[in-house]
Amino acid sequence: MLGSDPRPATTLGTRWNSSFARLIAGLTAMAIVLAFATTPARAEPERTVSVIVRELPSAGDVPERTVEALGGSVGPHIGLIDGFVAELGASDVPRLKVAPGVYSVTLNRRVRLLQKGNGPQSAGDPGSMTHVNQVVGAEDAWEDGYTGAGVDVAMIDTGVVPVEGLTVADKVINGPDISFESQIPELRYLDAYGHGTHVAGIIAGRDAAGLPTKREPDRFAGVAPGARIVNVKVADAGGVTDVSQVLAAIDWVVQHRNSDGLNIRVLNLSFGTDGVQDYRLDPLTYAVEVAWRKGIVVVTAAGNEGFGSAKLNNPAYDPFVMAVGAADTRGTVRANDDVVPDWSSRGDGARNPDLVAPGRSIVSLRNPGSLVDDLHPEGYVSERFFRGSGTSQAAAVVAGASAIVLEQRPDLSPDQVKAILTSTATSLKKSDPIGQGSGMIDLEAALRARTPSASAAAQPYEPANGTGSLDAARGTMRVADEDGVVLQGEQDIFGTPWDGKTWSELAWEGKTWSGGDWLGKTWSGGDWSGASWAGKTWSDAIWSGKTWSGKTWSSENWTGKTWSGKTWSGKTWSGKTWSGKTWSGKTWSDAVWSGKTWSAAAWS
Repeated sequence: MLGSDPRPATTLGTRWNSSFARLIAGLTAMAIVLAFATTPARAEPERTVSVIVRELPSAGDVPERTVEALGGSVGPHIGLIDGFVAELGASDVPRLKVAPGVYSVTLNRRVRLLQKGNGPQSAGDPGSMTHVNQVVGAEDAWEDGYTGAGVDVAMIDTGVVPVEGLTVADKVINGPDISFESQIPELRYLDAYGHGTHVAGIIAGRDAAGLPTKREPDRFAGVAPGARIVNVKVADAGGVTDVSQVLAAIDWVVQHRNSDGLNIRVLNLSFGTDGVQDYRLDPLTYAVEVAWRKGIVVVTAAGNEGFGSAKLNNPAYDPFVMAVGAADTRGTVRANDDVVPDWSSRGDGARNPDLVAPGRSIVSLRNPGSLVDDLHPEGYVSERFFRGSGTSQAAAVVAGASAIVLEQRPDLSPDQVKAILTSTATSLKKSDPIGQGSGMIDLEAALRARTPSASAAAQPYEPANGTGSLDAARGTMRVADEDGVVLQGEQDIFGTPWDGKTWSELAWEGKTWSGGDWLGKTWSGGDWSGASWAGKTWSDAIWSGKTWSGKTWSSENWTGKTWSGKTWSGKTWSGKTWSGKTWSGKTWSDAVWSGKTWSAAAWS
C-alpha cells in the first residue's frame, strides 16, 4: 500500500512522475479519448508552469540547456537540493522529466499553513466530500445505519490505485483489465490517468480511521463508505479506449454480478461518446439495458457541453438508465440557490438528465503523477486530494446514493430505485428545468419514501436490441495503431468482424465471456479469476520502488514488440485490416480541472 512505503510521499510521486513520462514518451498506439468528465478541448495559449528541477551528480548544465531548448527559462539555483527553478510550457514537463541529467521535476507550489477545522475535507470547503455528503443527505443516512454495506458498485473506468482512502480491507476488488495496458503486469488494474481513482473516492472512499465526525471533520468518506468498488479497467494512461472494450466490460459485469461472493447492484459509467444513432439499435445502449434488466442500477454521466452533439452522451441518452447532470451548490447545504453549470449537458429536449448532483470542484482522491495530475496542477489541493468538476463526479455521487438505497431495500428493481431517487429530488428554483431533470438528489428523503410498486415504477420505453452499428456507437473518434491506421467500421480492437445480432443474443444469455475469453478472443487471461479477486492484488508489492522504477518503465519495455502476435494478434494491427484517416482527439480541458470552474464569489 502507498502508506506503507518508507519514503516520503513526494519522493514516491516523483519517481512515479518520471516513470509515467517515460511511458507516455514510448506510447505508439493512438486511441480515442472518451469524454471522461470532460469538456471538449479548446484552442488556448500554452499554459506556463513553474517547476523545481533536481539534477543528477555530474549533470553539468545539461538540464538548464534542456529547459531553454524547450522554450523555457531558467531561474534561481537551489544549492540545498542541487537543483534550480524553471518556467516552461505545461506540455513540455514530461519531456523535461526524462531528459539527461534530470533526477526529478516537481511543481513549484505555494505553501499553505493548515488551520484546524479548515482542512480539505471540512464543510467549509464547498467542494469537499464533507460538504457534498451534507448536501445530498448521506451523513443522515450514515446516522441511520446505512452506508452501502453489502452492495458492490462496479466502476468501468481508467482503473484505481491503492491510495489512502481506498486501502481499507475489501474496499476494492479487481475485475478484469481490458485496457491496452492489460498486457503489462506493472500497469494491470492501475489508474495511470487519474480519473478512476478520483471517481472511486467519491463513490465509496473511506479512511481507515473511520467516518468523519464533528471532532474529526477532515476524515475522508465517499457517499457510500460501506460499499465496495469492483474495478473494471478499460482505459489506459491517456484515458483512451474503444467502444468494443467497454462492451466487453459491461458484459463481464452482468455475467459475473453474483460470482464468488460479488453482489454488483450498481454500475457507474462516468464517460460517454458522441455517437447519436437511435438508442434502440446502438450496441452500447443495449449493453447498459441488459445490465438494467438483470437487476443492476446503471448510473451514467450526462456529458459536458454537449460533446459535439445536442444529445446527452452515449449511453446516457438511453431513457432507461439514470442520466446525471452536475450542480453547483454555491457553498450552501440548502438547494434554494443551487444552479446547473453551463457546461453540464441539457440534452435535446426529448431525453434530458434525470436528476443532478454536486459536480463542481469536487475534492476527491489524488493519483500522484497521473496524466491529469501532471497536466492540471491547478487542481492540486494537498498530497492526498485533487479538485475536479464534471458530470463524472455527479454520476459518482448518485452511484453511491443508489448503493445506500439498495442496502436499505435490497429487493428493489432498478426501475424502483430510479423512481424513488427522481421522485424525492429537490427542485432547483434558480436553474432551468431541462438541465436539472427532477432536481438535486435528496438521499434522506429517498430513504423515507414509500416503495413504489413494480408496475408503477415500470418505464414505458421501447427496449433496445443492439443490432445497430458498432462504428456509429464510437461517434466521431477512433483508435489507431502505431502506424496511424485507424480502427473503423464494424470490427472490434482485434479486427474481428462485428455481428450485432450474435453478440446481443449472447450478451442477454450471459455467454459472451468464457474464462478470459470474450467472443472467442483472449482479452484478459486468467489473472482476474479466482483468488486475485480477494484483494491480493492490492499488496505492497504493487506500489514498491521496484515496480515504479525507471527500469520497469523504460521505453525499451513499451515498444511495438509489446503488441506482437504472441501478446495480442499482430495481424489485426496492420493496415490490411484497418483503414482510414488518423483521428484528432478531444482531451481534458483546463476549464474542468482548474480554478476557473469556481471562485470565491461562488462560495459566498
